[in-house]
Amino acid sequence: MTFSKKMMVMLGLAALLLCVAGNAFAMKDSYNYMSPAALQNAIDTKADVAIVDIQVAEEFKSHHIKGAIETCAYPVKTVADTEKLNTTLNSLKSSTQPVVVICPRGKGGAERTVDYLAKQGISPYRLFILTNGQDGWPYAVESN
Repeated sequence: MTFSKKMMVMLGLAALLLCVAGNAFAMKDSYNYMSPAALQNAIDTKADVAIVDIQVAEEFKSHHIKGAIETCAYPVKTVADTEKLNTTLNSLKSSTQPVVVICPRGKGGAERTVDYLAKQGISPYRLFILTNGQDGWPYAVESN
């Protein structure tokens, strides 16, 4: 094999490695999402699912999904916020049920919650974010 062919093979392998490594890093930041319809179906069929609501207290009181666990941890940016999640941690760790995180819009707060729960030992495969959060929930809600 000539030098130029060897270089082409090496460059091709390097490019392939970068693509594979790039996909691995992209997967690290991916999250599992659950649609409102799927969550409503789980509620209707009484499926074993934990609904962890991180909305602030005022929002939770005015509207939340039936059966949601109130944590008031939003925006999950400080130690004080994550400590609010710790109240549910033992029950979540001791079960195998899926965990659906509800935040206002299903974005940053929910992602930080999933990251925190995963770091605490809950399998990422069990962790879901409600697509579009509470704001995108088209079904009946409860209020306190």
